[in-house]
Amino acid sequence: MGILSDDVVIIRQSEKEGDPSVITINCPDKTGLGCDLCRILLFFGLNIVRGDVSTDGRWCYLVFWVIGKPNTRWNLLKTRLVEASPAFAWAFGISRCYLSESESQPPDLFLLKLACSDRTGLLYDVTEVLYKLEINIEKVKISTTPDGKVMDLFFVTDTRELLGTEKRRDEVYEYLRDAIGDAMMSYDIKLVSSEVTARSPASSSFAETLFSSLEEHPSGLQTSSSVSIAVDNSLSRAHTLIQITCQDHKGLLYDIMRTFKDFNIQQISYGRFTIKRGKNCEIDLFIVQSDGRKILDSSKQDALVSRLRAELQQPLRVVMMNKGPDTELLVTNPVELSGKGRPQVFYDIALALKKINTCIFSAEIGRHLTGDREWEVYKVLINEEESLPVSRSKIEEQVWSTLMGWE
Repeated sequence: MGILSDDVVIIRQSEKEGDPSVITINCPDKTGLGCDLCRILLFFGLNIVRGDVSTDGRWCYLVFWVIGKPNTRWNLLKTRLVEASPAFAWAFGISRCYLSESESQPPDLFLLKLACSDRTGLLYDVTEVLYKLEINIEKVKISTTPDGKVMDLFFVTDTRELLGTEKRRDEVYEYLRDAIGDAMMSYDIKLVSSEVTARSPASSSFAETLFSSLEEHPSGLQTSSSVSIAVDNSLSRAHTLIQITCQDHKGLLYDIMRTFKDFNIQQISYGRFTIKRGKNCEIDLFIVQSDGRKILDSSKQDALVSRLRAELQQPLRVVMMNKGPDTELLVTNPVELSGKGRPQVFYDIALALKKINTCIFSAEIGRHLTGDREWEVYKVLINEEESLPVSRSKIEEQVWSTLMGWE
């Protein structure tokens, strides 16, 4: 047990505020491990400023230099990183971490019902509590009545897998009560049936309207700055070198690793990630396909480069749309082939709107299929009476900047 805790993940916290902390991970390798680890770092709100990765296909060694927040939960982060490594399954003799994602059982889904008196920042306060308690929001339905009352329906899963216990439910209640105060009117959590988790594809008309509006949106907020991607097969006999230069954003390394995982890239034999001259990033990655060979097929190269470019230029999409007399904020992001969505998107949306004192009238999270891709779609109806001093462009800019980590 001690070997796992001490050797698999080592975290050396920075002694000076603003300096990076160093996370070292030394464990058996598996396809998609880099994506899983970067997803955890993104969930904990860490910004990766430098990274080194090396593996021989059986064992890997990763080092991340990260900037955290004063309230970063380092001990909990270490626990989650250890659990994500194949060494965890080997040491404890369990199979869940060792199964493919298609074979593993989905976590139990719970419905959290919350009725409150409305106020600015209420949604952010609730999502912050759930974030701190490691409760993941899968779906949400929020509505506001004319008399200023809010009914929140959160479909959630528990990272700690304890929400079925009375002690855990009481813990959630106490945290919410402290955050909301006397505005809380009622609270309830119950397990829901598997039928509720079923996701149906969007209608073609809805998808066409939504994504055409996103593509045609004229503001320059939708894309990151220029992305350069080069493929080189001449520097290594066994590996393809992918060289990327781009602007940094929150979750950049996760977006790259997610793309490789979805393309079934077997391993990154060596990789280096650095931020230079402020926000400019340089990434060098030596990779092989699932068959253990370099990528020589030009069509496969083009497909990988095209997907990487799209993911780095538009890791998320943000647009304001008219919905009758009201204004709707739409945010979308791609879903991993494994079914996992991007961490903390709803939390960041709520934070951005709180910063500019913009009230949310209703909100909903759904998933929609367009072509061969699945997307998470966050639909937020803005209360324009409360948000009159804030322009639509300001709302969009604030949400985009918060999601990209450019504040």
